[in-house]
Amino acid sequence: MRFRRHGDRLIQLTRLRLVNAYLVREPDGVTVVDTSIAGSANAIRWAADALGLPIRRIVLSHAHTDHFGSLDALHAAVPNAEVLISERDAKLLAGDLSRQPGEPAGRLFPGVFRPSAETRPTRTVAEGDRIGSLEVIAAPGHTPGQLAFLDHRDRTLIAGDAYVAVGGLFVTTQPVLRFPFPALVGTWHKPTAHATALKLRRLSPHRLAVGHGPVLDDPVPAMDRAIQNAPGA
Repeated sequence: MRFRRHGDRLIQLTRLRLVNAYLVREPDGVTVVDTSIAGSANAIRWAADALGLPIRRIVLSHAHTDHFGSLDALHAAVPNAEVLISERDAKLLAGDLSRQPGEPAGRLFPGVFRPSAETRPTRTVAEGDRIGSLEVIAAPGHTPGQLAFLDHRDRTLIAGDAYVAVGGLFVTTQPVLRFPFPALVGTWHKPTAHATALKLRRLSPHRLAVGHGPVLDDPVPAMDRAIQNAPGA
């Protein structure tokens, strides 16, 4: 797993050059944002140990298997860490693919190799909540309950799969023919995903960290181009 620092507080962990998890330094330890695919727990623990900090929180941006694949193993290793996700995607994490009342029609995608996790969240979070230094931002579209997280200390935005940065920056409504193919096999409701891309752009982040691809500094021009090129623009 590749280990790369961005500024003083964000550590990017990349598996197979394509799938990211993040560590966010806090005064009391580390918040893990997403756990990557199965088999990544030891590398995440090693990265926290290299910082000399305990893992206090495990936060999931959304309930797709490339983001929760190592949740069970990591939580077994650090059972006192909080596990946090949105209330809506907690249902997906448990394998419940049913449509919720009032929800637009869209296709929900279970994990390919691991459709659910055994671990249950210790609590759910919603827009406006704080997780350490991170403000929770509702970012639905790729999944109904996807979340993004804004670090107000340096305005780093961890955006899950609201954008993908493989071969450029794209909104996940864009049918890009390269992994992780978000518009083709992953995104639940494209109009909502497009609205979320606009919403996150209005935050004017100084750094953008996504689930797939490199971390971008000064990302606003690239976000503008991605939105302009996306279906529904």
